[in-house]
Amino acid sequence: MKPVYFTITGTNHYYGSRFMKLGMQVRLVKDIHNEFDNEAIAVKMDGLGKIGYVANSSYTVLGESYSAGRLYDKINKKATGTILYVLDNGVLCRLNEFSFK
Repeated sequence: MKPVYFTITGTNHYYGSRFMKLGMQVRLVKDIHNEFDNEAIAVKMDGLGKIGYVANSSYTVLGESYSAGRLYDKINKKATGTILYVLDNGVLCRLNEFSFK
């Protein structure tokens, strides 16, 4: 299967991204109670909780990333990903294969 990428955005509203490193694991959880976006996917890390959201705007999606809207119906209620790059404008991750429906 071709790799599926996603961007973590909004990290500055939580813990920032300076602590994130290549290979770290993140959890994706559909945020079914989000009042602003019915396809919101929260990104969490063990011990910290929510660290951001999967980007869902053409302004925040990096490179070949899927937006939250494209990912929402393709993943289970919870999924996992691996951090590939930590950039100034977002964190690029790869969705782990067993996360698909």
